[in-house]
Amino acid sequence: MTKDTARPEGHGRAAPGDALAARQWPMLSVLGATAVGLLVTALGHPRIGVLAIGVALIAAAVLRRALPQVGMLAVRSRFTDMVTYGLLGVAITLLALVMEPKPVLDIPFLESAVRFTVR
Repeated sequence: MTKDTARPEGHGRAAPGDALAARQWPMLSVLGATAVGLLVTALGHPRIGVLAIGVALIAAAVLRRALPQVGMLAVRSRFTDMVTYGLLGVAITLLALVMEPKPVLDIPFLESAVRFTVR
């Protein structure tokens, strides 16, 4: 019978207490890339902006796999984080590539999904 839950893998300090940002660089880089994607989207280039957001999530999955300590990027177990970040990143990237006008990829299932949700 389980009596307690395990602490997440990234719970320990990777740097001294005065170096808070130093151990959070993976999370800050993913957030920065996402912010750039949102800014580019707001400035009128939605495909490039959404593609940047998708690539940022894929990078989060790679960072979570490659680095032993990732600070606040570690939310759940390593496997769950990698799958979550990876699937969301791939889905957002694919949707950016089938975005109208002039889609880069021709995937009928994704085109119908986009048309169904946008109507």
